[in-house]
Amino acid sequence: MGRQIDLSGAEIRADPGDGSPPIFLPRQPAASPLLALDIGGTLIKLVYTASCGGEEELRFAKFERRRLDDCFDFVRAQGLLGCNGTTTGSSKENMTLKATGGGSYKFGDDFRQKLGVSLDKLDEMDSVVSGANFLLQNVPGAAFTHMSGKRNSIDISPDNLFPYLLVNIGSGVSILKVTGNRKFERVTGTHIGGGTMFGLAKLLTGCKSYDEFLQLSQKGDNFVLDLVVKDICGELACQKQGLSTSTLASSFGKVITSMKKLADYKPEDLASALLSAFTYNIAQISFLVASLLGLRRVFFGGSYIRGHKSTMDNISYALDFWSESQMQASFLQHEGYLGALGALMSYGDPRDENLNLEESQEENSHEAAGPTDVTSADEHNDSNIFPYLLVNIGSGVSMIEVSQHTAFILFIICALALLSAKNNLVR
Repeated sequence: MGRQIDLSGAEIRADPGDGSPPIFLPRQPAASPLLALDIGGTLIKLVYTASCGGEEELRFAKFERRRLDDCFDFVRAQGLLGCNGTTTGSSKENMTLKATGGGSYKFGDDFRQKLGVSLDKLDEMDSVVSGANFLLQNVPGAAFTHMSGKRNSIDISPDNLFPYLLVNIGSGVSILKVTGNRKFERVTGTHIGGGTMFGLAKLLTGCKSYDEFLQLSQKGDNFVLDLVVKDICGELACQKQGLSTSTLASSFGKVITSMKKLADYKPEDLASALLSAFTYNIAQISFLVASLLGLRRVFFGGSYIRGHKSTMDNISYALDFWSESQMQASFLQHEGYLGALGALMSYGDPRDENLNLEESQEENSHEAAGPTDVTSADEHNDSNIFPYLLVNIGSGVSMIEVSQHTAFILFIICALALLSAKNNLVR
């Protein structure tokens, strides 16, 4: 069995607002460094051990995937290949690094040719969940809320952690129900995530990096392009119906009636509108999934967030709004490194000895229950159409559960409207 990491007493000593500060491991014996990687669709994330003032700590680094050679140079410069990982012999060519993410397959040969190491490929979702559980169970202050610009640390007892919903936002979005250590179900996900947003941002604003896009969005005003309820109903009608005049009705909706061309819009306003559109949408999907599963605790992770205040505020506001304050969005200090953290934790774990990706998937497959047919006999009867879900797609999208009772009310309203119109014609 390989080296294990002693997590007892782990703590963050730096200002919690400083991005991804080191995590000190005061009881970890000094030894050669360990390195694990998460090679995603956009970024390469690294977590590694290093010595600082006689103590061991976890450090974090990331590179754009297109800058793979820069990552190799960093690994060499930091001396992260010195007896790192596990070996099957005495030569460096037999050295193995723990890695997860789809890129661990695509770039396995590059690591072998450029660094002389093999990649032990771990299941991505298993690594993400292990990384999240490590932070939540071992690092005080790793979880926090962020609402209206205010950050508050939250302490969660390991005895009261499960179950929870983990929304991991990277190039795409994965939503997982976590019920224990290495016990989870990938409930659903969407391909419309950070990769989609940044791709559109590059086309619309010309920004060259995701961080540049986030900085642009901070300076912009999304309401230059976004349609709000007041724009549709007018301020007086909003007051009569008890609606907030600033409630977002349609992202980019004002563009439909505008004579402006793309060049007439400021890049920062376009960036702000993109960020709010994607963030609110992901938060609403998360709310719907949490509601279906009966979960109130929702953690958000992934490199999409990056500690960006507006992103966290938007997610928190949306989840609070849709749940009527019954759910609270929580975030993680090292949200972009969950997969790499989980991969690092697998060093010396006897459960990971000789455990390949296929076996890992089989181990967790019993957690993923298949869809259940809960349709009643009445619903199978074609003559009974109620209840059903009405999805009304206009400038925005409304979803309405229609029962026989609500349909009758709608029929009466429509009949009265037709009668009124007929009377007006007679006059």
